[in-house]
Amino acid sequence: MTVLQVGVIGTGAIGRTHIERLTNHVTGARVVAVSDINQETAQSVAAQYGAKCYAQGEDLIRDPEVQAVVVCSWDPTHEKYVLAAIEAGKFVFCEKPLAETADSCRNIVKQEMESGKHLVQVGFMRRFDTDYRAMKARLDSGSMGAPLMAHCVHRNATSNSQYETKVNVTGTAIHEIDVMRWLLNDDIVAAKIVQPRVSKYVKNGQKDPQIIVFQTKTGIIIDVETFLHCQYGYDIQCEVVGEEGTIRLPDPAQVIVRQKAKCSFDILEDWRYRFIDAYNIEFQSWVNNTKAGIVDGPTAWDGYAAIAVAEACLKSRETGKWEAVHIEETPEFYLI
Repeated sequence: MTVLQVGVIGTGAIGRTHIERLTNHVTGARVVAVSDINQETAQSVAAQYGAKCYAQGEDLIRDPEVQAVVVCSWDPTHEKYVLAAIEAGKFVFCEKPLAETADSCRNIVKQEMESGKHLVQVGFMRRFDTDYRAMKARLDSGSMGAPLMAHCVHRNATSNSQYETKVNVTGTAIHEIDVMRWLLNDDIVAAKIVQPRVSKYVKNGQKDPQIIVFQTKTGIIIDVETFLHCQYGYDIQCEVVGEEGTIRLPDPAQVIVRQKAKCSFDILEDWRYRFIDAYNIEFQSWVNNTKAGIVDGPTAWDGYAAIAVAEACLKSRETGKWEAVHIEETPEFYLI
């Protein structure tokens, strides 16, 4: 089997997780180069996996040994690395968000279209989760009737106190934005943020939790609760209400314990454990498709659409009103 030689930009928590995944859980790939602004960490990771270490991500991309690129670096750097990978004609997997602004995402879309080839996949791993896929199959079958409403919850036990308030949208609800577009086969056209009472565990002026409400093109209303300091664990919930029934994302399978007059099961503490299988499936799919010369996952256009919705959310926080989502007509290039 031909081995795909991968370069990974960013050796922080998510980068190291993906390097370990590509090395030990995905077949047909090998990490041959890494890069990070923190050279001490990058060199340690490079030594651990027998990879080359670069100080600059652009140098890694130019390395002829690197056939495909994974971008896991700081969000503001995503655009430049994805653009450099496209210019080099290399397939690139970019962790969400694709870029920080819709204009930056459009730059990526424009350059990819000019290249004449699909090269970019965005790391929206929920599309690869078995339970979300089961929900989509049922919704696509039409057996639930037309979707009317959806209710989503995205909770973390704790959050980095240095995060800005916008991360509730750009780093958290961004997953719900993408997965609801995918589940419902519908674009979001308006958004509003409602600010509840702020938790006592929130520091440095962050505003958490938040309630975000979306309206889709066909009139579906979606509410999303993001709560990054819930204290009790990592909890993802999703329910779609249709004309003829409801469908709900199941909780992860856990052993049920009956003891001391209580019936209980554990709640996962970390996103890495909740979606570990989805990540593995996502990367195996990306490796297989990259070797076949195709992209069959969330595209640069999906990354652009998600950030366009996020920008409407951020504007709504400022105005307190419903804000329109401005997404251009999907180019034929992305109608795949």
